[in-house]
Amino acid sequence: MLPLPERIRTLAATAPVARLFLDGAPCPARGGVDGHGRPVLLVHPGEELHGLRGDAVVSAHLTVTRRLGAEDHPRGIIEVQGWAEPVPEPEARDAAVAVAAYDADEALFEALERHGHPDAPRLLRVDVGQVVYLTGQESGVLDADEYLDAAPDPLAETAERVLAHVNEAHREQLAAGVSRQLGEEAREVWLWELDRLGVTVRVDGGLVRFAWPSPAHSHACLETALRTLVCGC
Repeated sequence: MLPLPERIRTLAATAPVARLFLDGAPCPARGGVDGHGRPVLLVHPGEELHGLRGDAVVSAHLTVTRRLGAEDHPRGIIEVQGWAEPVPEPEARDAAVAVAAYDADEALFEALERHGHPDAPRLLRVDVGQVVYLTGQESGVLDADEYLDAAPDPLAETAERVLAHVNEAHREQLAAGVSRQLGEEAREVWLWELDRLGVTVRVDGGLVRFAWPSPAHSHACLETALRTLVCGC
């Protein structure tokens, strides 16, 4: 399994902002996570957070899911607690891209073109204080340095692409390969998580972890390791 801070950063990198709380009260939420792991938010004029000029205490909830067939299944909840601050203009375009990955709101263009105007939509980000996580059987708290000093799995983008392809097109081979590994028949099998250290498979509703003999250091190594599990070759 990935080291915990790296795993939480990897999960956060694929998650939209599902809920947002300002001083404990819910407020509109639309956003994603930037390359440093900070939630970024698009805030419209008239919303309470738009009018705040100082640091505001916020809590951004990220919901991580896995689509299996026609259904989304929860993988984890990550709560990033901290302070909302304006995104500096040189970093605004990257922040807008992070938001657009989950909410392609046309107000993003205005937020960029009229950056800093008092009546324009604003791009804010969360200055991380701590991160509370719940993933499967694991729960706990990371301080800001633990979270921000970690980096997502460098193979995460390839892993998500390969995982989606196997789940869509090769589940029979996957079930046969997992059955060989377990020594018993596995009926409903899906890939759940895939990373440089191994793969987690959902087998008949439970989760089973298979570690690679050695860490995958490239996209080709990751695909080869998974092919060995699926095909037994």
